[in-house]
Amino acid sequence: MPDQESQTAAAIDPIDSSRAQFVRWFRDVAPYVHAFRGKTFVVAFGGELVQAGALNALVQDLSLLNALGVRLVLVHGSRPQVNDQLRIKGIPAQFDRGLRITDAPALECAKEAAGEIRLDIEAAFSQGLPNTPMQGSHIRVVSGNFVTARPVGIIDGVDYRHTGQVRKIDADALRFATEHGSVVLLSPLGFSPTGEAFNLAMEEMATAAAVALKAEKLIFVTETPGVRDADGNIDTEIARYDADALLAAGQLDDDTAFYLRHASRAVKLGVARAHLVPFSLDGGVLLEVFTHDGVGTMVVEEMLDDLRPATIEDVGAIVQLIEPLEADGTLVKRGRGRIERDIERFSVAEHDGVIFGCAALYPYADDSMAEMACLTVNPEWQGGGEADKLLRHMESRARAQGISRLFVLTTRTAHWFVKRGFVPARLEDLPRERQASYDRNRNSLIFIKKI
Repeated sequence: MPDQESQTAAAIDPIDSSRAQFVRWFRDVAPYVHAFRGKTFVVAFGGELVQAGALNALVQDLSLLNALGVRLVLVHGSRPQVNDQLRIKGIPAQFDRGLRITDAPALECAKEAAGEIRLDIEAAFSQGLPNTPMQGSHIRVVSGNFVTARPVGIIDGVDYRHTGQVRKIDADALRFATEHGSVVLLSPLGFSPTGEAFNLAMEEMATAAAVALKAEKLIFVTETPGVRDADGNIDTEIARYDADALLAAGQLDDDTAFYLRHASRAVKLGVARAHLVPFSLDGGVLLEVFTHDGVGTMVVEEMLDDLRPATIEDVGAIVQLIEPLEADGTLVKRGRGRIERDIERFSVAEHDGVIFGCAALYPYADDSMAEMACLTVNPEWQGGGEADKLLRHMESRARAQGISRLFVLTTRTAHWFVKRGFVPARLEDLPRERQASYDRNRNSLIFIKKI
């Protein structure tokens, strides 16, 4: 019987663990769901994604974003499909300065390719297969003449014929469609006021649409994994100034530089965030949107990790952060009321609107000392140096108040503080007021650091 019981327990434990993991994940993504509901995302992808067979997976992820209240504008490319059409018809593809020279036969190929891809995308959004993310979905896909174009013209003697540039985006029409729950699909074709058709670059159209709509995000789902740092790792977040410096240095591969240039321009013109996400990674868009570090490269005007004084609106997030540590005895129980009273003593670490860390500073001015308390970082975001950033922030805040020594009381994290310059101290080393409130039942260790 004991063996049978142990086997039963072994069978149940993984299920319980899986359930707990699911609940924890769902709670972690909830702030992003709240933050992005009603916001506009412009998602752009080239014909390479369609050619690689990744369209259905992307559409399923986009349908989920739509169900969560994100307003979607999709922009597709068709470069490889146009090249295939030209090759079948025995027409050479012509390029100059990276732009296709679109003569009359090439324009017909562009129309055919765009029409085929548009139908494939509409069909993918129409599927409601059981046991897939599309089950029960009813998503309207709207296309139309939302883009007014003009010819590129003749540059250095080269006539680009029917190759065009975006003149205007009908932002009001796009907003009307997305506000009523439709997904807008833009093909890489635009029309002049005289009815002439022009072949447009997907990247330029997506950037223009994101800027016109003041989109929250411009997401390029690309064949490139993103910008790599000196160690070959994906640089998950880049300030626009740094992105421009990388482009000026000329050390990026052509594809990455091409997308990064458009991402940087979008951010410069007011788009909150622009992303480069690899289509080779299944679920890449969801991972980029709903996880702290993402999986591609995000370009922002300024870095999104922000350390700032807490406000009364942050109380709920702080309570959520510290409650698990209060429950296991790592932190002293404070309660929501005390946090509200002491809110001006707290600082929070915030990323993309989500608070993932906090700390509090209690000064004892007469002794030129201060206590740092409640130093907490969400477990999902630990290991990236976030706690060290919080510590440095609190040290800076203390110095600004004329504090020369910072002390902490801890029962479980002594080693972490010692590694960061704190030294063991006695109760008698603390300010008299703090000595009087010391909880001898907790028997906390005391550490002090000169700052």
